[in-house]
This record gives sequence, structure tokens and C-alpha cells, in this order.
Amino acid sequence: MPIALDNLRVGRRYLLINQGERRKLEIVSRISGENFKVKDLDTLEFYTLEELLQWGRGKDYDLDEIR
Repeated sequence: MPIALDNLRVGRRYLLINQGERRKLEIVSRISGENFKVKDLDTLEFYTLEELLQWGRGKDYDLDEIR
């Protein structure tokens, strides 16, 4: 079961699976309610969580913390 977006914490790392894509993310800052600035740990690019979920959540959607 995926973690709720309002339970994400700045500085923690997560694995996001959605629409067949797997991304390892680090939460950099909270922008608003459920929107966060995130750093992709594989490409080192910065995104907002809203950008990553803008096309909806697929059947394979999962969000879990990486230790």
C-alpha cells in the first residue's frame, strides 16, 4: 500500500512507481499541501511531485520509503 502524500518528509528518500516508471526520489522541500520539490537520485534532476503525477496514477502506482 502506498504512503499518503501528506506523510512525506523533507530529507527522506522514496521509491515512486507509476505508469511503468520507477524513480528514486529525495524530498527537498514542501511547496504546498501535497506538492513537494523532489530530486531524482538517478538523474540528479529536480521536479515537483505534481509534475510526476500530472497524468494520473496508474494501476501500478506505489510510493514507499527507501532506507
